Amino acid sequence: MAYRVLIVDDSPAMRTFVRRVIAMSGFEMSSCFEASNGGEALELLRHEWVDAILTDINMPEMDGQEFLRRLSEDEMLRSIPAIVISTDATMHRIAVMTSLGARGYVTKPFLPETLRAELERTLGVPCD
Repeated sequence: MAYRVLIVDDSPAMRTFVRRVIAMSGFEMSSCFEASNGGEALELLRHEWVDAILTDINMPEMDGQEFLRRLSEDEMLRSIPAIVISTDATMHRIAVMTSLGARGYVTKPFLPETLRAELERTLGVPCD
């Protein structure tokens, strides 16, 4: 099965990098959408359904923390699994993001296998 993924990061280079890492990992995507902040992502989600969201934390306009809070408050969107991708590996930040609904957390830098494993775990993809 191929999945629809949304990458939310204010850096176009990081969005491209994450997209390439997903492709390199062998994770099957049918579509990959991009947004530069949480507000843009929420707007996109009004028109497109995705199976998983990969989001940064530090972004202008609407950061990842506020984005996750808004996702959790939305009846239609709260079921979409969100994975945080961040350089902040502190237990406090991970706990905050998890309490806001993040179902996974990947620390930068990461290997393609790490991102694939987290996507598969979060989506409940059976192991080969």
